Amino acid sequence: MGEGKIEVEERRTVSVAPVEIQRPEVEGVPVTEPDTPWVTIVHNDPVNLMSYVQYVFQSYFGYPKDKARQLMMDVHTKGRAVVSSGTREEMERDVQAMHGYGLWATLQHD
Repeated sequence: MGEGKIEVEERRTVSVAPVEIQRPEVEGVPVTEPDTPWVTIVHNDPVNLMSYVQYVFQSYFGYPKDKARQLMMDVHTKGRAVVSSGTREEMERDVQAMHGYGLWATLQHD
């Protein structure tokens, strides 16, 4: 230590306890939790054959023939069908897969 200088040891306490925060709602856009359900919707289109749509549901989702046929008929007669549900990331993957098969698909927060 030099003349006229004083060393001071400073100690700080740091808390590692989690802190809950409130996420503000953006005007008109509700805040959603990450684990809330999302759905993949396949829409009717004038291009794909009904048998092809049924094949896609069976091969991609692994649905039995009867379930795949019922979903395909919903797409054909009602204009759309919910084909899967889960997290947003899973539904984004399913929508991309449907696009890869040439089907018109969207995701929606349920």
